[in-house]
Amino acid sequence: MTSDNGLRSAVVRAFEERYGGAPAFVARAPGRVNLIGEHTDYNDGFVLPMAIDRAVWIALRPREDYKVRIHSLDFDEEREFDLMHLASSGMEWMDYVQAVAWALQKRDRNLKGWDGVTAGDVPIGAGLSSSAAFELASARAFAALSGLHWEPREMALMAQRAENEWIGVYCGIMDQMISAAGEAGHALLIDCRSLETRSVPVPAGTSVVILDTATRRGLVDSAYNDRRRHCEEAAAALGVPALRDVTRAKFEARAESLPPLIRKRARHVVTEIERTLEAAEALERNDAARVGDLMNASHASLRDDFEVSRRELDVIVELAQAQGACYGARMTGAGFGGCAVALVQTEGAEAFAASVAADYQRATDLEARVYVCSASEGASLEQMEYAA
Repeated sequence: MTSDNGLRSAVVRAFEERYGGAPAFVARAPGRVNLIGEHTDYNDGFVLPMAIDRAVWIALRPREDYKVRIHSLDFDEEREFDLMHLASSGMEWMDYVQAVAWALQKRDRNLKGWDGVTAGDVPIGAGLSSSAAFELASARAFAALSGLHWEPREMALMAQRAENEWIGVYCGIMDQMISAAGEAGHALLIDCRSLETRSVPVPAGTSVVILDTATRRGLVDSAYNDRRRHCEEAAAALGVPALRDVTRAKFEARAESLPPLIRKRARHVVTEIERTLEAAEALERNDAARVGDLMNASHASLRDDFEVSRRELDVIVELAQAQGACYGARMTGAGFGGCAVALVQTEGAEAFAASVAADYQRATDLEARVYVCSASEGASLEQMEYAA
């Protein structure tokens, strides 16, 4: 179990105070940061995320009926719904729980109701996948009380379907997969077509630092879905099922036949898949310098070809790259705001974080939040002492 950072204790204590007894289970699922491989997941490509030591927690116990009632410590409000009468409330936090219930019920799962208290420390809207963490924590909760076998790959697919079809965000599989199947001390190379995974160690003597620009974007309202359509157009024009099937040589031979905008989008995806595979090999060689070079190239591609960066992301990445302790940095997540990620020397990580934050504030008048992170395990469950 991931070490308790205080949130586990907080949700258990709040549960006891609110419902007059101990919870039966505590479910947890982590957020994630993607080291490299951006906008490749829905192109059937490869991604290289790691689960981080920030998570969503749910303390819960069963009910006798089919209602789910949850109090959120983060929003200081309680919501409930009936499993027999699911209805979207319009992107409120409770909709993520309903979405998971809907996806599980689509597979003829007989779900049971529960009372719960939830809290999380994954920054919302920062590109660290707070939504997937909430989905997988909810899936863990339903699985525990409804007697469902926990299989990370299957549950990740359920959560992805929930987000695609109920929430309306057409994300790829990466966020849910890493939250479900992360491994402590490792990043996870995910083949987004086969869903095969390979654990690769984070190099000794390095730290992963997340740089939150304090800018936010609404994913559904952003150009994310437009970029996905651009990629589908490119794949169709090149005669392949997905851009994963286009080698760099094939792309370069056919590039001039594509409309300029579609060409730029495809170039990013084709080269990003290549960078991601090379980065996994470099991690296995403990070659942090090469990983850093590939991260730098990834940011340039996301900025210039995929056009999903923004001024604040570019500023914080450039400031990070200028630090001597930094191997490389890039924006991470869907883009248009949120976070950057840097691979840095552990011995200089705290000084790096302080320096970049100070320089960023001078450059933008915004206060960056900086997190020195470690790679955590995926979604987990703790059974508590509980008397029905």
